Amino acid sequence: MSNLPNTLNSFWLWREVSKKLGVSNPAYKYWKKTPNLKLNNKYIFLQKETLPQKHAHIEEILTDLSGHLPIKYASDQLHVNDHLFLSEKMKLHKEFEYKFVEDVKFVNIKKFFRENGIMVTKNSIVQLGKIKDLDLLGSSSFYNLKNDYGIVVYD
Repeated sequence: MSNLPNTLNSFWLWREVSKKLGVSNPAYKYWKKTPNLKLNNKYIFLQKETLPQKHAHIEEILTDLSGHLPIKYASDQLHVNDHLFLSEKMKLHKEFEYKFVEDVKFVNIKKFFRENGIMVTKNSIVQLGKIKDLDLLGSSSFYNLKNDYGIVVYD
């Protein structure tokens, strides 16, 4: 499966880590053995099992984000307006599972892909949208979803 739904499988949300530890915002920058990931120049994540030893105890109470993505990043990667994940009035909104962590809304992309039989390779580009707006090419796979929506996977 694509890296997209697995992006955060081995990361913690920095905002949650800093709040639970009571440390200042830039503290992670001084943790040389703790790799971090930044998405959309907004969300910072720290790799699991790499926190400094004196803070490692916190990992057991942090929120697992496996299969989840922040809605802004998910919408960018699926080439769809983030309104789809924000508004309950959108037809596909209820098809996704959501989770809030420290006021950041996450969407479970992995579960959505699995439930809809959507298969993507490592370097695939995925586009979600109304069927009439999707571009179908010879090297793409089309998945029909509910309410006139579909997904195209470009290999």
